[in-house]
Amino acid sequence: MNRQAQAVILLLLGGAVIRASVTDLYLRYVKEGLRPFLIAAGLLLVAGAIMTLWYELRPAAPRALAPAGEPGGAPAGGDGAAVGGSVPAGGSVDGSVPAGGGVDVPDVDAGGPASGPADGHDGHGHAHHEPRVGWLLILPVLGLLLVAPPALGSYAAGQAGTALSSQQQSDYPPLPEGDPVQVSVLDYASRALFDRGTSIGDRRVQLTGFIVTGADRQPILARMVLSCCAADGRPVKLGLTGDVPAGLPDDSWVEVIGRYSDRLGRDPVNDAEIPYLEVESWRQVPVPKRPYD
Repeated sequence: MNRQAQAVILLLLGGAVIRASVTDLYLRYVKEGLRPFLIAAGLLLVAGAIMTLWYELRPAAPRALAPAGEPGGAPAGGDGAAVGGSVPAGGSVDGSVPAGGGVDVPDVDAGGPASGPADGHDGHGHAHHEPRVGWLLILPVLGLLLVAPPALGSYAAGQAGTALSSQQQSDYPPLPEGDPVQVSVLDYASRALFDRGTSIGDRRVQLTGFIVTGADRQPILARMVLSCCAADGRPVKLGLTGDVPAGLPDDSWVEVIGRYSDRLGRDPVNDAEIPYLEVESWRQVPVPKRPYD
């Protein structure tokens, strides 16, 4: 692949990174705190692409002819063997030509390198062209610019076990004021599983997540959590009891209000415990701006 194609790909890729970083699109791929690093990386890619294109497309500087008597120029004196002329067969350099004639020496460009494969020609005057198939690599970059994949959802959650699989006991601070109090799926699941609901008590909580169909065909509330980016995303799952959201397809986002339930289930993927929530009410909501916990 030639350098121009590489530069165009870098330019498009850098533009895609900057476009995602200055909008909320980047939140589908990485955590919120990584935005400055993405912007810096995108600017570096664009700068490198512009410099490469400038170097490749700039007009070639004409080669200056060296003065006579200097390296690369014509000989200063008229005596001796002349480049492109006849050299005595006997090796004499005094200007005399012995019997038998001279030996012709082909002309050589003394002012620069010899013409050959290094200058893009094959010795017969035919230029070698870079394969154009490298330009096809622009297609996936254009796809990244034009089509943004959705955030991880029910399929990823169904293929991975719940992230809360340790059996540790932890102390949690009291819930904030409010009724219901808004908490994340991860916060509720951690308090329900490791604190056995002590820090929740009889408080009403409000959670937002997407629907995943469980092994028993009952809906599960889930939310993906990231350590760094979508590549390491894992689901946090909650079983639902009471006024369970019914008739909704997978990946439907819902807001539920409920209370702590001491019921526990098992994740069929990794056999980890799944806490439950006693649902009092729910409503369907659009996909949030920040889809990950």
